[in-house]
Amino acid sequence: MWWIYAILSALFAALTAIFSKVGLANVNSNLATGIRTVVILFVIWTIVLFRSEEKGITMISKHNIIFLVISGITTGLSWIFYFKALQMGEVSKVAAVDKLSLALTILFSVIFLGESLSFKTILGALLIIGGTVVLIWK
Repeated sequence: MWWIYAILSALFAALTAIFSKVGLANVNSNLATGIRTVVILFVIWTIVLFRSEEKGITMISKHNIIFLVISGITTGLSWIFYFKALQMGEVSKVAAVDKLSLALTILFSVIFLGESLSFKTILGALLIIGGTVVLIWK
């Protein structure tokens, strides 16, 4: 059932790109990212508190905290660069090139997590890389 959540994630990511491009008109990309971040912060903490999930915070290890903080930093940097790219480029191209992250994630999962690769995974990653090159080629 994980794939249902992945498809929903893709759907909302696509809508995010469209709404972000419209929202960025005549707005500094860093300011827009800051506004978006505050909204996300409010939404997720509302969900956490509504479901009483904040009780689990005491069980988070130092190791977990370190990697969640690093993840937060990399997410923030990703959003900053994504919004700047959206402000400067066409959403159809920016969003597609941003998905190069999929191929990079596959590579990093092998290097850092020791995950194995299937032929289909390698082929998919190569197709993503090829598509990215086609989109940015001038």
